[in-house]
Amino acid sequence: MTDKLKGQLRFLTESDKMKTVSRQTLLADKSREETDAEHSWHFSLMALTLFEYAGFDGIDIDRVLRMAIVHDLVEIYAGDTFAYDTKGYADKEKRESEAAGKLFAMLPPALASEYRTLWEEFDKMETPDSIYAAAIDRFQPFLNNYLTNGHTWVKHGVTADKVYQRMAPVKTALPELWEFVEYVIRDSCEKGYLK
Repeated sequence: MTDKLKGQLRFLTESDKMKTVSRQTLLADKSREETDAEHSWHFSLMALTLFEYAGFDGIDIDRVLRMAIVHDLVEIYAGDTFAYDTKGYADKEKRESEAAGKLFAMLPPALASEYRTLWEEFDKMETPDSIYAAAIDRFQPFLNNYLTNGHTWVKHGVTADKVYQRMAPVKTALPELWEFVEYVIRDSCEKGYLK
């Protein structure tokens, strides 16, 4: 077996740990918290299913799906940072960059560079592909929160203005969904899920 293949298999084995990284979001059936791997799968499926509503021309859905697959891999080492945790965001960039260096170093240089580039592009949200990906990434837990009676919003006392701020990429990347986002936020305020 070549060193290249050994590294790839080591990376794939290490990536299996993503199935054990818990997130704050509950599954829609309210039975338990989802994992990073489940979130990434649902993100991918949503990106495909909602692609016809993309607000930009020329989005490369293949690139978006590859971002969906790699975007949270660093959380194997860095852990999941809750979207509304301002304290957790203080060192998030440093933790995740170190994790990316450690994880992607297992891969052959060209593949390591490709995955790191996808991960960085997603994080920066400067290209149509990454803005669309980020909008889907935010929409997935937003929908699950609503379906679970605002579980994490209630648990952490999240306010409507914070949700509007977090969901802003949806307004641009998926404009036809924005009316639904506004409805959910209004309804969640009326039901006491959001402050």
